[in-house]
Order: sequence, then structure tokens, then C-alpha cells
Amino acid sequence: MQDLTNLVLTIVHPLVTKPEEVKLEIEESNDFLEYNLTVAPEDIGRIIGKQGRVAKAIRTIVYSVRTNGPKKVRLNIVDGK
Repeated sequence: MQDLTNLVLTIVHPLVTKPEEVKLEIEESNDFLEYNLTVAPEDIGRIIGKQGRVAKAIRTIVYSVRTNGPKKVRLNIVDGK
């Protein structure tokens, strides 16, 4: 899980203008490991991108990483208001 956290943060930090406000929290449910990404309100558009292309690309990379166990990974982009 630490490798996946580092991967997400490595991808996101260069995209935002305020990398110090990036937070990644992990919640574990029955079926998923949910990674909740929070960025500064002015950076949310940079992470989502036009028509969600940047968010889709980030999710494609994250979902391709193999995890131990039957749980799937889910990346949520949370509005940091």
C-alpha cells in the first residue's frame, strides 16, 4: 500500500500549484481500498483535466498496479473545500 501511495503522490505533485496541500487518505471497506485524494480548490481542475482525461489517466495507472489480496483499488478525487 505504501508503494501505491507514493505512486499517486509522485504523479499528482507536479500537476498542482500547491503540492503542500495534497492529502491522500486510505479507507478500507469490504471490497475496496479507497484512496481519497484531496487537493487545493484551485488545483481540482488541473487534476481532473478537460473532460476528465487527466483523472482517467491517473486512475488507469493506479488500477494497473497489482495488490495483495482480493480487494480492488479505487481512487476518489475529493473536493477540498
